[in-house]
Amino acid sequence: MTSHKPSIGILTSGGDCPGLNAVIRASVIAGERLGYSCVGFLRGYEGLVDPVDYMPLTRGNTSGILTLGGTILGSTNRGRFSATVGEDQRISIDPALLRGVADTVRQLGICGLVCIGGDGSLAISEQFHRHGIPVVGVPKTIDNDLGATAFTFGFDSAVSTATDALDRLRTTAASHERIMVLEVMGRHAGWIALHAGIAGGADVILLPEIGWTFDSVCRKIADREAAGRRHSLVVVAEGASLPTGDLVCVTATGAQEQVKLGGIGQVVAAEIARRLDRQTRTVVLGHLQRGGNPTTFDRVLATEFGVLAVQMIHEGRFGEMVCYRPPEIESVPIATAIASLSRVQPHGTSVRAARGLGICFGDAS
Repeated sequence: MTSHKPSIGILTSGGDCPGLNAVIRASVIAGERLGYSCVGFLRGYEGLVDPVDYMPLTRGNTSGILTLGGTILGSTNRGRFSATVGEDQRISIDPALLRGVADTVRQLGICGLVCIGGDGSLAISEQFHRHGIPVVGVPKTIDNDLGATAFTFGFDSAVSTATDALDRLRTTAASHERIMVLEVMGRHAGWIALHAGIAGGADVILLPEIGWTFDSVCRKIADREAAGRRHSLVVVAEGASLPTGDLVCVTATGAQEQVKLGGIGQVVAAEIARRLDRQTRTVVLGHLQRGGNPTTFDRVLATEFGVLAVQMIHEGRFGEMVCYRPPEIESVPIATAIASLSRVQPHGTSVRAARGLGICFGDAS
């Protein structure tokens, strides 16, 4: 580093999502206004050590990125800093890696590190904090599964993509009198499926948090047909268990990797077709939900997160994560944030509203 200003480091870790660049831009602008230079580490936490891989961040090279999806810094959810195993278990980072990060921070004159990521990435930053590395967390995940914040940026954009898919599927379903099954992301949280299902007028929503049966799903579709509505939309979250309790996974994973969920949409569509002798089609949105430009809501939320993260570094409030507690942007200890994951409440207001519209969750209610 050639600048004599105190420096702020910024990195993006885990899966990409719309809004990451908005955080980077906001952090750079806020940092420069407070007298800091900014450094962006490439490929997530991997850029912090052996070899150190970074780039200077200025208003010039971050101009115009507010509206861009993805991240100009790159990201990874694999490698030496993998911090999760399955849904709940966490592993400790090699102490040698922690020492390497501390050396990088000291050598580059970084007074605070903005770590942008989901629960696994924030678990890494919490270990940094316990090792004495000055960090501030920014919550990012399309899954919206961090309990310490009402919303994470990326979620609204993912819901918007899924809702648009449902709008398009409804017209072709009606034209051919078909049953359309849309599989969406979210891992073990059903927020995307729930919000998109409500916004897109789904007839059936299947979630990880609510047990369901094929009998109930098929009964709903049969009732619609008896009423003259010969097409139906089914939204299923990738992490919804089958009635047997089994998860549908794409492939087996390594010891330090999360389960790769996917394929339940095909299973649901095939069973509906078998039971009702009806044409079904399946659409799996997959990474389409991660790509593209952030919505207005995500741009604003990500920007507010980035500004507050820099202000927290300026005030020496390390080991905390910014969070959205409507209507304010606040902060909470990172340890608290990763200890409380958010799931759809089966009797929450959104589920009750959906039931009030006649949407079926595949259960007996």
